[in-house]
Amino acid sequence: MAVVDTAVAQEVLLDHPNPERVVYKIIDGDTLTMDLYKPNGFKKRKKYPTLVFFFGGGWKGGTITQFEPQAKYFASRGMCTVLVDYRVEKKHETTPFDAVKDAKSAMRFLKTHAKTYNINKNKIIVAGGSAGGHLAAATSMLPGLDEAGEDLNVSAKAKALILFNPVIDNGPGGYGYERVGDRYTEISPMHNVYKDVPATIIFQGTNDKHIPQGTMEEFKAKIEAVGGRCDLHLYEGLPHGFFNKGKKDSEKYYKETVYEADLFLESLGYLKGEPTI
Repeated sequence: MAVVDTAVAQEVLLDHPNPERVVYKIIDGDTLTMDLYKPNGFKKRKKYPTLVFFFGGGWKGGTITQFEPQAKYFASRGMCTVLVDYRVEKKHETTPFDAVKDAKSAMRFLKTHAKTYNINKNKIIVAGGSAGGHLAAATSMLPGLDEAGEDLNVSAKAKALILFNPVIDNGPGGYGYERVGDRYTEISPMHNVYKDVPATIIFQGTNDKHIPQGTMEEFKAKIEAVGGRCDLHLYEGLPHGFFNKGKKDSEKYYKETVYEADLFLESLGYLKGEPTI
């Protein structure tokens, strides 16, 4: 059985002053960390809205540097930002179910240690791309897949979701079904829509070979059917990962998606003023 070493998970590794690298979980011999960026104009006695990022990679690989530009931007806008590492198949021989457990553990760690890191635990927003978008949604939509031994009285739920071409449907015909099989109802956000789902914004290319446009439209409709908010931004002809800074012609779409995410957060009261990107 997996054991979470919560005492060691409180250790702060000072690799460099900004960001701070923090151990949030040790499980089966694996040490999982997150990088925390303080907002511009940081004040020790203030609590800040916080934006948490999960990288993509099909639950098989990936790196926390994927969303480093976005994390630095939103820190410049006055938020704490966090880049979370989690277990993946190539490195840890784990499954998507383990990745979900790690994502929830990260959220609980941040809420439990909110005072230490100047986080307003009532203003935590989660973001992610592809499989990381799945994990972002999973923190707030899936009722199970919690790590054994954790305090389930601490909710892993976020206040809002920012999803970049997310894996949303794990059911038959959906991405990852061959890996989750008959357990898809446990792990698929599409099959766990409920009233009071956090406000959501989605960025999706219409030429995404992994996630059909229709999947996002169905997800949006399901959320709105129960009275929730889901803003869907479609980008004509663009492929999977079109928003990643550093790809060909990506600077334009990196800026556009960050700009729209900024407006979304401002509409919810987590940011003030016009976007600076």
